[in-house]
Amino acid sequence: MPILDNFQDHHGGLTDPICGGFDVTPNDSVDLAQMTRGVMVATAGDMAVVLKNGDVITLPGLAPGVIYPLRIARVLATGTTAAGIKGLV
Repeated sequence: MPILDNFQDHHGGLTDPICGGFDVTPNDSVDLAQMTRGVMVATAGDMAVVLKNGDVITLPGLAPGVIYPLRIARVLATGTTAAGIKGLV
């Protein structure tokens, strides 16, 4: 029997709960398969990213287990020391 989802017809916004995720492999030249709504890391460190608007920044000292609400197009290998990166959608 399928699980009941009372909100299956609801079109979610950026403030709705996270409903999916994927592993992120940092790459200097390839965008993520999907724009994130948030990210989380398993191991503390810096994360160099290309944001949705094209800005390139390094986010210093991300803590493990914290959901960061970021719209990220690409996680760069150069400058990223955090590990176990998860893209959240």
